[in-house]
Amino acid sequence: MRSVSAGTAFGLMLMAAPALEARAAVDAQQLGARYDASQSNLNFRVHSSRASRVEVFLYASPSGAQEVARLSLSKDAATQIWSLSVPVSTIKTSYGITGTVYYGYRAWGPNWPYNAAWTKGSGSGFLRDVDSAGNRFNPNKLLIDPYAREISQDPNTAACTDGTIYATGAVHRNKDSGACASKSIALLPDTSAVGSKPTRALKDEVIYEVHVRGLTRNDDSVPAAERGTYKGAARKAAALAALGVTAVEFLPVQETQNDQNDVAPNSTADDNYWGYMTLNYFAPDRRYAYDKTPGGPTREWKAMVKAYHDAGIKVYIDVVYNHTGEGGPWGGTDGLTVYNLLSWRGLDNPAYYSLSSDYQHPWDNTGVGGNYNTRHPTAQNLIVDSLAYWRDSLGVDGFRFDLASVLGNSCQHGCFNFDKNDAGNALNRIVAELPPRPAAGGAGLDLIAEPWAIGGNSYQVGGFPAGWAEWNGLYRDALRKKQNKLGVETVTPGTLASRFAGSSDLYGDDGRKPWHSVNFMVAHDGFTLNDLYAYNSKQNNQPWPYGPSDGGEDNNISWDQAGVVAEQRKAARTGLAFMMLSAGVPMITGGDEALRTQFGNNNTYNLDSAANWLYWTRSAIEADHETYTRRLIAFRKAHPALRPAGFYSGTDGNGNVMEQLRWFKPDGAQADTAYFNDANSHALAWRVDGSEFGDSASAIYVAYNGWSGPVNFVLPWPGSGKQWYRVTDTATWNEGPNAVAMPGSETLIGGENVTYGLQARSVLLLIAK
Repeated sequence: MRSVSAGTAFGLMLMAAPALEARAAVDAQQLGARYDASQSNLNFRVHSSRASRVEVFLYASPSGAQEVARLSLSKDAATQIWSLSVPVSTIKTSYGITGTVYYGYRAWGPNWPYNAAWTKGSGSGFLRDVDSAGNRFNPNKLLIDPYAREISQDPNTAACTDGTIYATGAVHRNKDSGACASKSIALLPDTSAVGSKPTRALKDEVIYEVHVRGLTRNDDSVPAAERGTYKGAARKAAALAALGVTAVEFLPVQETQNDQNDVAPNSTADDNYWGYMTLNYFAPDRRYAYDKTPGGPTREWKAMVKAYHDAGIKVYIDVVYNHTGEGGPWGGTDGLTVYNLLSWRGLDNPAYYSLSSDYQHPWDNTGVGGNYNTRHPTAQNLIVDSLAYWRDSLGVDGFRFDLASVLGNSCQHGCFNFDKNDAGNALNRIVAELPPRPAAGGAGLDLIAEPWAIGGNSYQVGGFPAGWAEWNGLYRDALRKKQNKLGVETVTPGTLASRFAGSSDLYGDDGRKPWHSVNFMVAHDGFTLNDLYAYNSKQNNQPWPYGPSDGGEDNNISWDQAGVVAEQRKAARTGLAFMMLSAGVPMITGGDEALRTQFGNNNTYNLDSAANWLYWTRSAIEADHETYTRRLIAFRKAHPALRPAGFYSGTDGNGNVMEQLRWFKPDGAQADTAYFNDANSHALAWRVDGSEFGDSASAIYVAYNGWSGPVNFVLPWPGSGKQWYRVTDTATWNEGPNAVAMPGSETLIGGENVTYGLQARSVLLLIAK
């Protein structure tokens, strides 16, 4: 989850829907503004089941000017699609548009019927801001085409700072937004290449979560004009590949209001650097393009994707289909009238948003304005069509879905109920129409859910349907507690074993596998890896550029390791080792490879600042940690025993002995049920038999000492004729560039029954050879 400020007129989201309509195949309705094959005609198609009139306004320039044409669309009653075909020759000769066609829609409906006397900025025909069916039509608001491939500018710009022009309510409803509003852009098809998509199995990925602007905005190795852009990000493909990253996961890159983010000391908490307030689900965000001309963001995005594909790296994007950038109510005493109309709300409010049972208010499981109506076929069509567009036209390999529990909603208005068995919810439709990648790899999408929202039955870690991987919040919490809350929180050896082995208790009951667990210690939303072990509480009220930031989790399960810096670095190495040695898919956050800090701020959503961008210079300590990270990733990639396709067969916590994996107590005896359930036991070791995975190591041994003092571990059998060699020990004595031994330079420890003393809160990694 992530935070945004709730304080501005340019606010948040949500509304409702009528009877369910028949589903269409992916992109079957051909919505949007599209040129025909001969480029002789420009066809406009937009869906609205409730509008009584829809007009398209054409513009020769994106902002500050009035329309050059106003044209009425016709409705097909069977499909609820409004359409118009305009000859390109007419656009040029009659309307004087010889370059890019910019456009927007105005719509009338039951709460504001069409009146021939209406002119822009008038109230002619107005009945009410919202009617009993939830309609919120207002023709004074120019609307973005939900299927636009690019948009011209943010709604609020330096020349158009008044966000109230998009609002309804008595004070604002007659304000015309046309000159300032974002214009949809009619783009010609783009045929530039995205390279060959990697087809690796999801189980083999190492995910790197990062903001596309923050990746290079502070990077002196990138030409100044390219920093913070897709073009600049393309230049980092080789560096991330050298680190060992196999999939880069970008924070939202679909259009959002961000051009006016503060990048100076007068920062306010109203900025949205992270980008979780989407204005259009098809358009690559212009702000991140070096080439901002029409078509430039699309071409540049594809060129960046190709650079990553050429380096063998998948590209994932973080998508936000649980709420939109239109926001929720932001003013007015009744909570009914003051809403922004930017796109969906002004076209078909109850189809695109979930509403209260009386259709007057948002239904809110997001905390940022209300729920997108993921149960309605029209809203689902947009989700599926936009995902397919990013997959097929823009080259994306997978998606991470923000607050994805909202996509499991089985009802529309007056309720929220997550139901993974509901065939009609968005989660199951996405899997059915956009097939996930097969277990062994190949064509398909990697689908990753943030499996929670707010309230109701929305916390669903382990509860998603087949085909979905999940951010494993229980993995994160259990391992943080074991590291940072000894004596405060209870985490049994059995719980640790389940998390290290792929969380079969969460994913095994419905046929999913270890790789459906995305294991992480930190993410963009919270502390960095360094800060998790360097701060006891959030530090969000600092002055610019380190803050101030509102919101943020108060229960971070963090600890500053009693202020001992060497212990903080040890804890970071241990946390990273947890992920790289666990079954599942590890995810690290950009900069954690070099101990990046946000100076204790755990909610940096509003900081478009140097303190929040990645830095690329390295102190000796940072360089050592980066080497540690790179070598540990390389070890994981070299040993398929750490990346099982199915759950290990081993001791299962009930004393049943299996072959691939065995758990041990520190004294060398196999762990039994009593030990797994013993809250006073804080040390655990396991041995993976590499021979069953075709691993170059016949066995891998991992020991974790979660106690506050040293613990001796008696080593198990390494295999016939084998001995144990140390790859790494995360203890404070083992720092420097060789904290992880290179293959062939591991330290000989010995054979069966050798005792190894492991420092408090440390991980030991051995291989048999």
